[in-house]
Amino acid sequence: MKVILAGYNIDSQVIEEARAAGVPAERLTPEVLSAAYARISRNPAPVNELRDAARNEVSSARKSNRKIIFGMGHHSVAEHAVFNFDIIGLSRLAIEELEHFRLCSFTEKSQRYITLENDFVMPEELKNTPFATKLEALIARQTEVYETLHKTLFKRLEQLHPDLVAKKSSRNMVDGWAKEDARYATLLCTAGQLGFTANARNLELIIKRLNGAKLAELRDLGKRFYDTGTRVAPSILLFTAPGSYELETPTVLKSIAQNALKQEAAQAPSADVSLVNCTPDADRITAAAMLCAASNVGFAACLETARQMDDIALTQLYESAFSRMEFFDTPPREFEHVQLSFDISVSAAAFGQLKRHRMMSQSVQAYNTTLGLTVPPAIQECGMHDLFIRHAQQSEKLYSEIRSELPDVAPYVLTNAHRRRVLLTANLRDLYHFCRLREDAHAQWDIRVLAGQMRMEAEKVMPLGSLLLCGKDAFVDRFETIFHRKPQIDPANPPKNE
Repeated sequence: MKVILAGYNIDSQVIEEARAAGVPAERLTPEVLSAAYARISRNPAPVNELRDAARNEVSSARKSNRKIIFGMGHHSVAEHAVFNFDIIGLSRLAIEELEHFRLCSFTEKSQRYITLENDFVMPEELKNTPFATKLEALIARQTEVYETLHKTLFKRLEQLHPDLVAKKSSRNMVDGWAKEDARYATLLCTAGQLGFTANARNLELIIKRLNGAKLAELRDLGKRFYDTGTRVAPSILLFTAPGSYELETPTVLKSIAQNALKQEAAQAPSADVSLVNCTPDADRITAAAMLCAASNVGFAACLETARQMDDIALTQLYESAFSRMEFFDTPPREFEHVQLSFDISVSAAAFGQLKRHRMMSQSVQAYNTTLGLTVPPAIQECGMHDLFIRHAQQSEKLYSEIRSELPDVAPYVLTNAHRRRVLLTANLRDLYHFCRLREDAHAQWDIRVLAGQMRMEAEKVMPLGSLLLCGKDAFVDRFETIFHRKPQIDPANPPKNE
């Protein structure tokens, strides 16, 4: 067996240095990997020799890409070309749209830890209109409110945690807690930064969708992706023009929804988290899936066996599956065969974290001021509630004015405290990952509350499958309650590689 490192991501500055040193620009394109791997199935030559040929004949490689990827429909080979982008000055609202795409990597500069500067995106649609002046005034007010909240919240935390504030390392952590709650006053037009990685197949899809977006900022982002990507890899970013599917389908469905639901008044959900659908008899279906994976028997027979098991035998099966689990282990893939759907009302601040769990299915409504606000409890406790509400009301007033003329642009002026509704479907394995991370004591309080509510709903309908469903910090106690012994590894003191 041979394992040959075919390539890896390097900084663009290093690529420029290679060009300056005389390496031809065309030899530095990621297209050669796609072209080489596209030939694997039909060319008897070793893979490394195919790469050599593609690298030395880039023009032929590009022709090959167009023929194999687009002519023959083998789009998957475009996934071997990978792009990294620094994105600076994109609004929080636009970041939400970009991070909707699943099979990409995003690392965002957190507003929880970075002190807010007066950086914002003025939507192109509002420039040279009276709304621009009003938005600038609201942003100036936002900065004042944020600074007041930050200082007041930090003073309160100083009193509550004098020992932590006394140390430089933990003082920064406490300051982060203050910023975490102060940011609920910031607007969705606030500028952010992120690192973004996508393979060419996904980048092409993203460009296509962004080109058909209703917001000018998103269309501009799509153009920038295309311009920078095609400079180095013109043969694998071709189908980027949106068709009638992207351009017309959302409008058609919106019209149908309005007509079909005209008797239904829009209203806030009765609870922040409601379980609206789940796989019936989920514990026995998961048990059947585990029996099926561990045997040579068909699923139908395994399901019949699982349904005939008494409660003791069924519980023993789950305990056997869980008894060797550590806090970092994921349940078996068989847990993916049962699903739960939640109707969630969530703040923009919490949605910023929820959206990163992209393997869940999330159908997102537009921001809606009738859903109310999520006000951090600490803001209430330090006497800043009225200041916060007045600022949010000013935001809603401008939102209503803009919405009457430019409904798609209006959400830019809402705050991180404003809410939107999400229909979220997750399989049980996804929910384990979500709760491990988001219900942990170190998680941000808003998303932690959400994860806890989702866990409690899951426990009602699949009590055996959710035996170890919890935040990482609660894993040891939960494990000990079930098995009357501690797990081998403590999350607080994991073993280190020597």
